[in-house]
This record gives sequence, structure tokens and C-alpha cells, in this order.
Amino acid sequence: MSAVKKTATVKSQVSLASDVYSLVLEIPEIASLAKAGQFVSVYSKDGSKLLPRPISLCETDKEAGTIRLVYRVVGAGTREFSNLQEGDLVEVMGPLGNGFSKKEKKAILIGGGIGIPPMLQLAKELDFEKSIVLGFRDETFLLEDLKANGEVYIASEDGKTGVSGNVLDAIREYGITGDVIYACGPTPMLRAIKEYAASNHIEAQLSLEEKMACGIGACLACVCRSKDVDDHSHVKNKRICKDGPVFDAQEVEL
Repeated sequence: MSAVKKTATVKSQVSLASDVYSLVLEIPEIASLAKAGQFVSVYSKDGSKLLPRPISLCETDKEAGTIRLVYRVVGAGTREFSNLQEGDLVEVMGPLGNGFSKKEKKAILIGGGIGIPPMLQLAKELDFEKSIVLGFRDETFLLEDLKANGEVYIASEDGKTGVSGNVLDAIREYGITGDVIYACGPTPMLRAIKEYAASNHIEAQLSLEEKMACGIGACLACVCRSKDVDDHSHVKNKRICKDGPVFDAQEVEL
């Protein structure tokens, strides 16, 4: 599946929480190809910012030709994107990376922080029994969208919503079980899920979040440690943008 670079038209943008935005772009060429777990690279109009910003796909609508990106403002590039309005144009390349490999098994979808958005498209694509476990620091977002696509369980660091603690605390508190785990979030969370899955003999797929540069696997700026030797670099590394961002939990070292 080849990525394309096209000009997208902004259809809408709204704020979901503090510094968290939902951006809908009309770009049929990418919407028709994308699947859950992939990402796009969004380009700044500032000539001094040469590298695009990778943002995971939250939703795709092939009929409407749109993609939805839910992202957090963390720097100048994403701050620029947060000012986009309906009718604005922006350069986008995608779909990039390998998405989730969907299995016909009882599933646990786990999202932490800004790793939550990819779980929405995956929940929509999975036509099998599933539980959705979400971890927030404090403010919540995308809850109604996710509740429309599965049973949702919540953990929060401040204890104001759901179980006080992390996603594994919620899994234990609610007695959630499954045969396969799909997860996206910060590395400490993914490391804990990898250990939990191994100790409970559960298959797990992890979507790694990492700073990326080229987005196509050429620059080796986003490598992670792997069990096997990479054919490209000839060392025990995997390129998150090209070989991932989704990996089998046993394939990578966190």
C-alpha cells in the first residue's frame, strides 16, 4: 500500500479538552486506503519547519473521503495546526506505517492519553466482542464516540473518573478478560501491558508512540529495540514509522 502526499481541505476543527483538538480533513486519496493503527504526516506552512508532524488516525470515512485526527498541542507545529479553520488547506502524506492486525477473538482495546484516538477506528472495524479500557490523567475526551462502539472502562490518575490509577488497575477492578490486546499509549504503559499479556498468556499488539522525521523508514530517527535483526539496518532495531507503529508485543523490547 503506497502513501500519497496531497493537499487536504479542513472540514472542521473543535477543541475536546485542554490542548486536545479534533481535526477533520477531506482527503479521499488517503481516506480510501487507511486502516486502524496507521498515521499521517501533516506539514507546516512555516518554511523553517522542514519536518512534518506525525499524527495517528482517529477515524476514516471512505464514503465522505475524510480522515479525523485527534491530537494534543505539544509544540509550535501542532499549535499551528490548532489554528486551522474550515476551508483552510494543509499538506498531508499518508497513510503511513502498518496498522493493527485484526483477529476474530475477544478483544481488549487499551488507550492511554493521546494514544486513545486510534482505538476509535479500531473499535469500529472490529466486529467481535470487545472491551475498551481508557486511561486519562484528568480531563476525558472521545468518551461518547467510543461508548457507541463498545463497553468502555475508565481509569484516571486523579481518581475523578472511573478507577483511580492506570489501565491495568481498571482491568483488574472490573475483571476484564480477553484473548487479544490492542494498545496505544506512552511507553511505561505499553511496557506494563507487555508484561501483563505475557504473564497471562494473552496475545498483544502495541502501537508505539515516538518522534518521527521522514515517516518512511529512511532516516532511522525512530528506531526501537527488537528481538530480530532488521534487514534494513542489520542490527536489532525496528523502524517505528515503517515497520510499525504497531508491533507484536514479543517482537520489541521496551
